[in-house]
Amino acid sequence: MATQTVDVAARRLPARIRPASFAWGLWRFVRVYPVLPGFLLFSLVMLAVTADLTPFDATRQSLRDRTLAPGTYSLNPALEGERYLLGTDQFGRDVLTRIMHGARLSLMIVAIVSVVGIVVGTAYGVAAGYFGGFTDELMLRLVDMYYAIPFLLLALVTVIVLGKSMEVTIGLLALQSWPPFVRVVRAEVLSLKERDYVMSARVCGASAGRIMWKHLLPGVINTVIVIATLRVGQIVLTEAILSFLGAGISPPRPAWGLMTSEGRNYLNDAWWIAFFPGLAIFMLVVSLNFIGDWFRDRFDPRLRQLQ
Repeated sequence: MATQTVDVAARRLPARIRPASFAWGLWRFVRVYPVLPGFLLFSLVMLAVTADLTPFDATRQSLRDRTLAPGTYSLNPALEGERYLLGTDQFGRDVLTRIMHGARLSLMIVAIVSVVGIVVGTAYGVAAGYFGGFTDELMLRLVDMYYAIPFLLLALVTVIVLGKSMEVTIGLLALQSWPPFVRVVRAEVLSLKERDYVMSARVCGASAGRIMWKHLLPGVINTVIVIATLRVGQIVLTEAILSFLGAGISPPRPAWGLMTSEGRNYLNDAWWIAFFPGLAIFMLVVSLNFIGDWFRDRFDPRLRQLQ
């Protein structure tokens, strides 16, 4: 009798406070947190970390193994018994090994360019918003002038003058990475600098540098994190486009965009040369975009109020 009373009471409970099953808890966890994008990003990071553990060299050519299909064993006596899981390219190089080394290269470029963009763009936006007036107007007009320059044209001219190298590619991407932070950070600072605690710091004689560093920067850091996570995917795509057009990483470095460009002439006979690097670019950009959306929903107070 007591058991039946408990069962009836449990059925009468609202759905929100009923004991959740393991499947429901798992589904809720997957909905709240970016589990699948995080797993994809973690897998690509592990590919980059373990790139040196493969039996193949990312740049060594083997003409006997040219354009072998995925899953084919090597025809080179020096590599007897070794299997190409994702096939080989037109020079007999293992596609999987090159993708792994390309992941390392892409993540390194993304890290350097993101740091440069965050530091320069945030500092520029905070300074423009804090000083205001003529200084703000001049700094914004400089940003508008920069946006008026076609980036691809600038990249092609720079490569013609300086040549192709990883340093030139990182410099070009860094030039493109900082402007998206400026206007958003400036708008936040224009609102924050009128708050009471900032006015009190001015009355107490705090310098402009101290106010920007101690009082304004902490107020915009959440916004900066959201913009940075959303811009990382764009950096990857831009690097791939530059490499695809021949203005990025120079061969024989295994850049994903360069691998896709080299494989476009073999789509009919060896589709895997271009397909798998393109798939890697797609997975990285999609996972970073989803994680960026999650950070935006997590840190934006206006979106938290709607939930």
